[in-house]
Amino acid sequence: MKMKRILRKEVISILLLLVISGPVVNLSGQTARAGNKSKQRFEIPPDFLAEREDIPEFWISEVGEVNSFLKKTVKKGQLQVIGKSAGGRKLYAVFYGQQRQGKGTTTFSGSLGFGNVRAYRGPDHEKLVYMGMSGVHGGEFEGIVGTVNLISIFETGKDLRGKEWPDITEAADALDRIVLIPIVNPDGRDRIPLRMTIYRNTDGNVTEYLNTGGQPDGTLTGWPQVKEFIPADFNKPGFPGGYPNDAGVNIQHDDFFGNPQKETRALFNLTSLERPDLILNMHTGAIYMLMHRPFAETELTPVFDTLFTNVMTALTQNGLQDTKDPEVEANPKRVKQGQFNLDGALNMHCGALSVVVESPSHGFSGKNRRGERALLTPDMLLDSQLICHREAMRFLSETGGRSRWTPGRTK
Repeated sequence: MKMKRILRKEVISILLLLVISGPVVNLSGQTARAGNKSKQRFEIPPDFLAEREDIPEFWISEVGEVNSFLKKTVKKGQLQVIGKSAGGRKLYAVFYGQQRQGKGTTTFSGSLGFGNVRAYRGPDHEKLVYMGMSGVHGGEFEGIVGTVNLISIFETGKDLRGKEWPDITEAADALDRIVLIPIVNPDGRDRIPLRMTIYRNTDGNVTEYLNTGGQPDGTLTGWPQVKEFIPADFNKPGFPGGYPNDAGVNIQHDDFFGNPQKETRALFNLTSLERPDLILNMHTGAIYMLMHRPFAETELTPVFDTLFTNVMTALTQNGLQDTKDPEVEANPKRVKQGQFNLDGALNMHCGALSVVVESPSHGFSGKNRRGERALLTPDMLLDSQLICHREAMRFLSETGGRSRWTPGRTK
């Protein structure tokens, strides 16, 4: 489907009127019930809303179209609502395989003190559970597109381009359970009324503005400055971007141990039930696809190193990295330990190795080590997403999951 917007460049800014289905938050920050006339109004430079005319059919990224796709397509899996956002939007997850049966005898922390995570994971601790999630930040579309196409493969054997991925279905068949969440932050994603932005060469200001926000004149809030104020103040002029939910909170940096957001609580409840071994948290913000080293238990360091090597080697071999040399691109020493965030909280909560993977953007290209434009087409971006999931699932089946990564005491 092609879409075209007529924009008047001589206008400095416009009022973007977002009518949100379900509960919404107005500029005063107060939650309104569905059906009333409360609306969010944010000022955005009009040129920033230019949408690509040649949007590929496989590029499904908006909240409404993603939900419609799930309801229409998911037959082999189970589609469930796992919670609601701060703005009242439903959080959907798709499940394949059988959930863990039975419970452990202690908490995850208690299992570490005891010396064996099996005491937390329960009688079927050796089951392999993989989880993928995307859309934690609403302005990052690539992970959403990847998750949607991964679901298409599980349901039909093909992505939405019609391309078959028998190696992905084979990797999935070796696991006991797969959980996929296409949009963790539907509030932030719904705030951006675009399926796909136009490509702006190496100018990433528009992509940054839509994600981290800025002033009506286009001045950027920027990264990491956007993290200085959580929750964001929606009373201020300008645009808060897709980072926060409708309560103004960036879920990646929530108040995890104090008063977590509804979205975070839904993730905590879900991972308590599923006890996943491995979680990929798909984001956008790299020149080439890159996996970040998480803030996690030191015992998982060698596990991450192997995962990183496997995933990055596959990307390199498929021409999706800066060079064709796996010794350069797949060396885990490239990435230092990150700061504490959602992935560290999930590790501490349920023992999963939870990892951020950053994708390049469809809206602009960064520069590679040689100072050249690093152009990845939408097809290449989708291939990068699916290869990451494939290699992560392979890694999990080959290494045996959390119970084998840190076997602990035998008695």
